[in-house]
Amino acid sequence: MSDATTVRPHLERRFETQRVVFWHDPEVEYASDLDTLALEGVETLSVANDEYAVKNRVLHMDPGARFLIYRAGAIPTGLGNWLLDLELAYGVFTADRASLVQQDLGLTAIGIGDAIGAHPKFFRATKRVQGLKALLDVNDDADKLRAKMCAVLLSQREHSLLEITRTLLVENASDGDAKYSALAEYGLDEFYWHGVNSIYGYASPSPSIADFVLWVFRQATAGFTSGRPGGLRNIQLDFASLRNDRRSQKALTICARRTARDLDYANTIEDASFRDLLGNDLFEEADRKIISGLARAVADRGVTAREVTEVIRGRQSSIWIDDYRNLYAAIGSASDLLTALHALDVSMQSFDDGLDRYRHDWFRIDQLYRQFIYAARTAEFSGPLETLRTEVEKFYANKFLYDLGNAWQQQVDGVGRWQSAVVFPQTSFFNNHVEPIIRDGRRKAVVIISDALRYEVADELGSRIRQEDRFDATLDAMLGVLPSYTQLGMAALLPHSKIGHSKDGDPVVVDGHRSDGTVNRGKILDAVGGRAIQAEEVLSLTRDELRDLYQQHQVLYVYHNRIDATGDKAGTERQVFEAAEETQRELVDLVKRLTNANATNILITADHGFLFQDTSLADAFYLSTLPQGDDIKVTNRRYVLGRGLKDDPAFKSFTAAQLGLDSDLDVQIPKSIHRLRLPGAGSRFVHGGASLQEIVVPVLTINKKRKSDTRLVHIEVLPESDTITTGQLVVKLFQTDSVSEKVQARTARAGLYVGETLISNQPQLVFDQDSADKRDRYQSAHMLLSQDANDYNNRAVEFRLEERIPNTNQWRVYAKAMYTLKRSFASDFDF
Repeated sequence: MSDATTVRPHLERRFETQRVVFWHDPEVEYASDLDTLALEGVETLSVANDEYAVKNRVLHMDPGARFLIYRAGAIPTGLGNWLLDLELAYGVFTADRASLVQQDLGLTAIGIGDAIGAHPKFFRATKRVQGLKALLDVNDDADKLRAKMCAVLLSQREHSLLEITRTLLVENASDGDAKYSALAEYGLDEFYWHGVNSIYGYASPSPSIADFVLWVFRQATAGFTSGRPGGLRNIQLDFASLRNDRRSQKALTICARRTARDLDYANTIEDASFRDLLGNDLFEEADRKIISGLARAVADRGVTAREVTEVIRGRQSSIWIDDYRNLYAAIGSASDLLTALHALDVSMQSFDDGLDRYRHDWFRIDQLYRQFIYAARTAEFSGPLETLRTEVEKFYANKFLYDLGNAWQQQVDGVGRWQSAVVFPQTSFFNNHVEPIIRDGRRKAVVIISDALRYEVADELGSRIRQEDRFDATLDAMLGVLPSYTQLGMAALLPHSKIGHSKDGDPVVVDGHRSDGTVNRGKILDAVGGRAIQAEEVLSLTRDELRDLYQQHQVLYVYHNRIDATGDKAGTERQVFEAAEETQRELVDLVKRLTNANATNILITADHGFLFQDTSLADAFYLSTLPQGDDIKVTNRRYVLGRGLKDDPAFKSFTAAQLGLDSDLDVQIPKSIHRLRLPGAGSRFVHGGASLQEIVVPVLTINKKRKSDTRLVHIEVLPESDTITTGQLVVKLFQTDSVSEKVQARTARAGLYVGETLISNQPQLVFDQDSADKRDRYQSAHMLLSQDANDYNNRAVEFRLEERIPNTNQWRVYAKAMYTLKRSFASDFDF
């Protein structure tokens, strides 16, 4: 027997819309409980071979009353049922659990009752049923019902095979099985595997998620070419979603690593060349092999710089790129560096010619070397780069630093005074760059001095600043003071009439005043309405506090020190390129903060540059002699200060007057790039001498514009036909202009749509080509039609190129093209 009170709510809902309800109880489960129903305003009639009497009562005697007509046991069929006309008119209520659930869910499709009856455990919990009802549509069939039951068990709203598979794959990657076990517990695992078989083509006598994952990766490795064509297309489309969607990317890498181990993939590619593997972007072992092979090829000059660039660009789609981006960047920088060194000509016609060639050309070799070392040092592992690193170090130290240093030294030896006709001296910085801004008192200037900001670092910094919207930056050079060290370089940047060393060398004196430290420099700046302040203090101020500070002074000198502070210590000097990277980030932030405080004229400069090489120096780079003189005051790795210094072929000697200094101390500089060997001092990072890297000092002039001046590259869709006749379509796309500082890369996704229905894959495309050659700026979107496309033959299809709306997960149409789907037969074999 069953408790009839559980049926009451269903009957009450029936009586809300009709006055007569027929209740069939074939198993006679509720006969003894009829009296407990207590339906208000409803009379219960039990049929007992009195069909005519019941019909007369309902239709003639009480035509306005409400009746529950209960029939127990077997019901006559066909014409033997004298109440059939009324049952057809009012419908029949049955109280078996499946029927009740079906009525509660509001589903009427064929097979719904069987689906509900097959999973009784699922429907015993009200919470699960309520969750299911929130997902249902009145037209859902039995398969949709089961799919949405799976979604409820997986605690998600999405019920497609793709989304269910995504959830199970993510769980499997984390070594869990609770969600899959829930499907099995409620009898839905068989339904899932049936869907996987019919839609993807995976079949197994004992299916499992781990086995399915292995099958998927085998298919992907083979290019989705082995199996049932329709299933292959579906799994190919959904696999692309699994690898490109952030929800499953990490899980896919875990599964890929596991699969590679199970398949012993590393062993299968042991004899492959890096070129053989360029089409594989699934397994980490492929990237490792490509990196090793590419690095060796660059070191052996077995690959052109253009091919290296193309390989690196192609690897950006690898699911492992985030782990290996720095290694690829290092190889790219090394390739460009060795190519440049191979063509290097360090000859120069004069002192000024050397300065000009360094600031316009040669500095890029120092920049590429820094970028290579930085990328290699910040990579998770750099083993494959060791041979390449050896080549880079050898050529950079010997062919560039040493050869350039010697060639430049010949020009330095020929000058009588430390001056140039092509660049201003560092000592005229204030008069040439600051004073013209503040002269009339209506404009203000901010000077950021970053200690040891080498010219090549400033060039890269300028590029980063120009990439910011509404910012412009122009790089110029100055001839740095000698010796090229902090005390003298900082003094040269202050307003002054004369500067020179004090009797013991330091502090450096500016118009009779000490110039060491922020306080003393602030006193000198007082004369021009200025203020000296450390960068850390500026960064700690609120926007309003910084505005007040800027408003109160005509000139702000902001002192920043990371590169020199890192490089000047023996224990940290090898981290100087990391310090250069951090310096650029900090200076961009500093510039933005200052412009937000209304600063409009900002200059970034340095006190000096530096020499650096990452490997230990050979003995040949040290002087074997020591300076000699009557009164030596300062001995540094790259300069000597004193009185009565003795001439020596290893040194270049200057008087204070030759250097434009007001002092009685002479200066000696070790020639070329040589160092003095001093106890306890580092040797890789040095400055103070006369090398181009030390004395070409940057001046970066920054302005902020009123109007936006950055944009994304423009993309044109170039259809080669207006019809789609097979299961795939290749759409040619053209990036109309090169990526530059103000024209930035665009990321888009492509898709084929009928209305708002997606009928293809959605490949992501990156348009970041910086080549001036138009031929390099073409790429193609390879579109694969899904099985849903078969329903839209002879319909208009829209190819859409979409871009993400900034700061959202939404997309908008950027460009489109129209096609007509005209497949002669909806066959999977044209795949």
